Amino acid sequence: IFRETLSKRGVRVITGLRKYFRQIDKNRNGFLSQTAFKEALKLFHLELPEGDSLAETDFESLWLILDDSKSDKVDYGEFTHALFGEMNEYRKAFVRKAYMKVDFSETGSVPMVDVRKC
Repeated sequence: IFRETLSKRGVRVITGLRKYFRQIDKNRNGFLSQTAFKEALKLFHLELPEGDSLAETDFESLWLILDDSKSDKVDYGEFTHALFGEMNEYRKAFVRKAYMKVDFSETGSVPMVDVRKC
């Protein structure tokens, strides 16, 4: 159901979810509880159909996939990794090349000042 919806609304949903995750992450630790995650899915019309006796079981199955660290929380990285899997080699090379351009000092970390320059 998620892949189907994302194929229709893709980038808008993913970027919207990222912004929403940041807004509701009150303690800024990068994680969401099951309840907060369920609310996010509902807001973006990605919830499992209500009234279906399997809906709760389906959500629990989804949660087990997303919470692969078994922390009872999910972060945006776990969420996108579960949806899209690993990047292919072409995309990885492209990301590395872009990162090398913004890492002016070659320290392995990029301050926001340098990101803004690009």
